[in-house]
Amino acid sequence: MKKCVILVAILFSGILVAQEGKPELEAVGNKVKATYYYENGKVQQEGFFKDGKLDGVWVSYDENGNKLAVGEYTDGLKTGKWIFFNEKNLSEVAFENSRISSVKNLQKNAVANRN
Repeated sequence: MKKCVILVAILFSGILVAQEGKPELEAVGNKVKATYYYENGKVQQEGFFKDGKLDGVWVSYDENGNKLAVGEYTDGLKTGKWIFFNEKNLSEVAFENSRISSVKNLQKNAVANRN
C-alpha cells in the first residue's frame, strides 16, 4: 500500500510541473505567478517562479476544479509537506530536497478529538 501511495504521489506531483499550454503570468513582488488552464478554461495549476525556478506554494486541480495536490517548492526543489487529495483519502508526503522522506495516509472524514 505504501508503495502505491508513493507512486501516486510521484505521478500527481508530476502534474505540477507538466506544462502543456502557455501559462498566464503575473508579477507578484519578486516572483512571477503562473496559472495554467485546461482546455475547458478551468485552472489546472497555479504557483510561483523566482529567478526561473519553481518557488512557493503550487496547487493542482482536476478538470472539475477539485484540488488534487498542494505543495511547496524552494529554489526549484520540492520541500515540506505536500497534500494529495483523492475521493476517500488524503496523503501527506514530506519532501526534503525533492526526495520523499515520509508518507502518511489520512481519511477525509476523520474527526479530530481535541482532548
